[in-house]
Amino acid sequence: MPATSPPPIIVWFRQDLRVADNPALHAAAATGRAVAPVYILDNAADAPWPLGGASRWWLHGALAALQASLAKLGAPLILRQGDSANVLAALIKETGADALYWNRCYEPAAIERDKDIKTALKARHIDVQSFNSALLFEPWEIRTQSETPFKVFTPFHKAVLNAPPPRTPLAAPKKLVSIPQQPASDALEAWNLRPTKPDWAGGLRAAWSPGEAAAKKRLSQFLDNAVAHYAKGRDVPGEALTSRLSPHLHFGEISPHHIWHATLAREQTSGTATFLKELVWREFAYHLLYHFPVLPDEPLRPEFKAFPWKADAKLLRAWQRGLTGYPIVDAGLRELWATGWMHNRVRMIAASLLVKHLLQPWQAGAAWFWDTLVDADLANNSTSWQWVAGCGTDAAPYFRVFNPVLQGLKFDAGGAYVRRWVPEIARLPDEWLHKPWDAPEGVLKDAGVMLGRTYPIPVVSLNAGRDRALAAFKTLRVADETDMSPPRPGSREARPKRKLQRGSRAS
Repeated sequence: MPATSPPPIIVWFRQDLRVADNPALHAAAATGRAVAPVYILDNAADAPWPLGGASRWWLHGALAALQASLAKLGAPLILRQGDSANVLAALIKETGADALYWNRCYEPAAIERDKDIKTALKARHIDVQSFNSALLFEPWEIRTQSETPFKVFTPFHKAVLNAPPPRTPLAAPKKLVSIPQQPASDALEAWNLRPTKPDWAGGLRAAWSPGEAAAKKRLSQFLDNAVAHYAKGRDVPGEALTSRLSPHLHFGEISPHHIWHATLAREQTSGTATFLKELVWREFAYHLLYHFPVLPDEPLRPEFKAFPWKADAKLLRAWQRGLTGYPIVDAGLRELWATGWMHNRVRMIAASLLVKHLLQPWQAGAAWFWDTLVDADLANNSTSWQWVAGCGTDAAPYFRVFNPVLQGLKFDAGGAYVRRWVPEIARLPDEWLHKPWDAPEGVLKDAGVMLGRTYPIPVVSLNAGRDRALAAFKTLRVADETDMSPPRPGSREARPKRKLQRGSRAS
């Protein structure tokens, strides 16, 4: 009698939409057994934070690229929609698989879902194995000397640098064994991940190419052309000097291990060091999300639960639409709406205006980023918004209120960024571009600017907004009873802390 083939292995793709350096796929391929790759669109599992519109658009492109890669390897991707546990149980029955491999996710809801699935399948004697593909280190691997989670970035960064180096990337399988009878699969187009009526994604299509090949190309271009200038250039929104790898990282089209080792292979400069530090900031955000699962919803500093926010739908809408009257903020929000991305320096400025000058809850800003950013990432988004609001661990001090005029003059001195995204004031001279309300009437007239008509008057004055924010912060009863007064200029406490790193994504 001919020998029967061993049962296949199901590889469940999630936030790891690539074939190179994919530990779960690599382990399954190494067995020599047939592989059944599957991606499940589970809207119920995403319910706490359902995919935003920009993320859905990106997911379509990422899955299309993954489908092509897996088809070339000989194992077509199966697309299914529904409850993950039920879909996997049905697929195990259809294929006769006795093993399920996946790469770990770290969002609180995903952790609970995966635990339940693993427990149920192991009770049925299904071999369930999970792997790390998304992080340089597992969140539980980097600990303080007292075996507690880190809450401050600087010692976390030092601990990462002192830890054993991250593993080297795994090669993509050369070929996969397909299962004899291919299970039914949904058509990707039937999922309607991309907008049609109206089709608002034209700017996204012009700005981005989702997929593993595009991610590798973007990394190479960044390392070839921009990383040498990254230490200072990353703060200049009018120049293309950032990596723009954040959406590729979130969807797992490229691994942090690939980026880490590719960067180390280049000449080491202040630019490469700063870039690698940004990658560690991403690790820190996941470290916080894992150890403090309330991060997306609740302030980590408990006294901030009593913060006197002034929720105002009109102010929030003006900010979302890029109509605050502050040019660099408006430029950022318009860039976000058009392209699904916002420069990191501008994310900080825009977020500070919302939560401090306008006193809008940080959760409202985080929700907008979540829906509109192609790099919407629960760990990064939540950590970054709490940092700006001053309510997270290692957060910006409450008295650090970004002045959008000074920030614009410093980081967009020539006005290239503002002129691109706020064309109605583009003819203003550099001197007045970031503060059109101070421009002489003749200058405004020559530039075709009518404040309050062609471009809004600021929704709040800088001084009034700052004073109101400081007054609100001083109402808090600080957990450690420390004085809320700003420290003396020049004192150690007054020195600016670490800048907000790769931002979140708005919804």
